[in-house]
Amino acid sequence: MKPSLFLLAVLYLLAASCKKNNDSTTTPKNPDVFVAGYESDASHAVAKLWKNGIAQSLTGGSKDYAAFSVFVSGSDIYVAGFENNGTIDVATLWKNGIAQPLTDGSKDAEANSVYVSGSDVYVAGYEINGSGYPVAKLWKNGIAQSLTDGTKNGYATSVFVSGSDVYVAGIEDNVSRGVAKLWKNGVLQSLTDGSKQAAANAVYVSGSDVYVAGYEYNGTTFVAKLWKNGIAQPLTDGSKPAFAYSVYVSGSDVYVAGYESNGSYDVAKLWKNGIAQSLTDGTKNSYATSVFVSGSDVYVAGVEENTATIAVAKLWKNGIAQPLTDGSKNAFAYSVYVK
Repeated sequence: MKPSLFLLAVLYLLAASCKKNNDSTTTPKNPDVFVAGYESDASHAVAKLWKNGIAQSLTGGSKDYAAFSVFVSGSDIYVAGFENNGTIDVATLWKNGIAQPLTDGSKDAEANSVYVSGSDVYVAGYEINGSGYPVAKLWKNGIAQSLTDGTKNGYATSVFVSGSDVYVAGIEDNVSRGVAKLWKNGVLQSLTDGSKQAAANAVYVSGSDVYVAGYEYNGTTFVAKLWKNGIAQPLTDGSKPAFAYSVYVSGSDVYVAGYESNGSYDVAKLWKNGIAQSLTDGTKNSYATSVFVSGSDVYVAGVEENTATIAVAKLWKNGIAQPLTDGSKNAFAYSVYVK
């Protein structure tokens, strides 16, 4: 790959600076790329964190575990997911590999997203209540806040902090179907009218603009959607099922990761400013779950089946795939963060 003009200019300036400083040299540091997910062993799912392609197991293999989100703040690495205690899924936050349970293990719960702002750690997820309904939850420094009242199904899927404002995307059922939701500082905004099934899977804030990625049923199939300040923008034409799972804004560019069916297989997709790029060739099922932009590089985490229909955790950098697992066991990459 040829270096960009910007990179050439930077290198020139660095070289000039080094020459002025007694010919000392400076070597640019490559970014660290973190991916959260899981890989199955013989009988259980093991929560995994990959750093620059090298896997670290966050859990043992005696019970099921999964990691859904990763965030890096300074030298600290935070991962959100769940640990099973033998019968119940416990919402869990790992800090530098050390597990911190967010729930007491009496009812099923999951942590779906983590965001760190200053010294505060926010986690979005859900916990089942005594009536059997999942309740959308936001944990701040381990203290839970319920976002839904527990009379209907509710899930918090993503959290983003901008200044003093905390945004949470998710889903809450009405009488019969899921409604895409956004909470700002605990105040609810419905993104869909509840007439068709919908979900909000990710939120990203850039300046005064709030972006939410998700999907909505059109009466025939699911349409991948991006909401900007509450206004829906379809990413697909509704002829085939499609879903959006992650959004990232870099400058004036808006990236969305998800997938769309080609009629035979699901195809991992990256939309840039509404224009779709297929990350796989469409001969096997694949899914893009997370996108992160660092400088001029675009990273996407997800999965692609191999010829044996085993799910292989993958990371795409600028459209080039890097397998994170060897394809001998099912694995999934849910979240990518670049530092």
